[in-house]
Amino acid sequence: MAVEGGDRDHVQSLERGFAVLLAFDEDLTRPTLAELAAKTGFSRPAVRRLLLTLQRLGYVAHEGSRWTLTPRVLSIAQHYTATRAMIEIAQPHLLRLAERTGESASLAELDEVEVVYVARVPVRRIMTINVAVGTRVPAHATSMGRVLLAWAGPEAITRFLERADLRARTPATVTDPTELRELLAQVREQGWAVVDGELEQGLVSAAVPVRDASGRVVAALASSTSAGRSAPEKLVEQTVPILLETAAAISTDLGHEVSGRPPGRDGFY
Repeated sequence: MAVEGGDRDHVQSLERGFAVLLAFDEDLTRPTLAELAAKTGFSRPAVRRLLLTLQRLGYVAHEGSRWTLTPRVLSIAQHYTATRAMIEIAQPHLLRLAERTGESASLAELDEVEVVYVARVPVRRIMTINVAVGTRVPAHATSMGRVLLAWAGPEAITRFLERADLRARTPATVTDPTELRELLAQVREQGWAVVDGELEQGLVSAAVPVRDASGRVVAALASSTSAGRSAPEKLVEQTVPILLETAAAISTDLGHEVSGRPPGRDGFY
């Protein structure tokens, strides 16, 4: 993600404030000041000043020696959602997709080396992590990430491979940069991606691109299931056509004009 401006435009205190907010997670739901200092690497006095500022703004509260996030932090996500027409447009399509497939439907965007869920209709829990809007997963090990990277362009792929932690999440995870490049070329050629057990063993997912009015790929639409319910071949045969149809409908609602070309080559249009 490109950042405008140089060091003179960088506000370190703002960056540190966000670092403290992001330090609250499932392992640190009610951290102490000392735990936050250890997590962020900041000094205790610095963390204390940041916490008191965030408390004054209403984003954190303290109970004795422990700190918690307040519901106000949700307003940040709400403002994002309110300014993203794509999410509102996609939601009914996600509902219909989930109804037609009987599986969870998701919409995601690429944020540097990770995929971020921006809309989701869950049908059943098939992952060990609790997937919700805002959840982040590594791009290299997911069908959504493969789709988004495939249309990001050669330079973006090179930057991704330089920065990403291509760690194996399961024995099936592709971690070799050359092999990953070849897979991304294949995804772009065929117009969809299917990933089998690379993020979690037993998790199978398929994804296709969603385009805006300019034709740019702005999101990935995905359907996920368990290996016990559907094999990758079945996903390709039965689910991918529904995904392509749904993605085309979302893209049309976003202003993209479908050319009528068959799937493949530069996507599904």
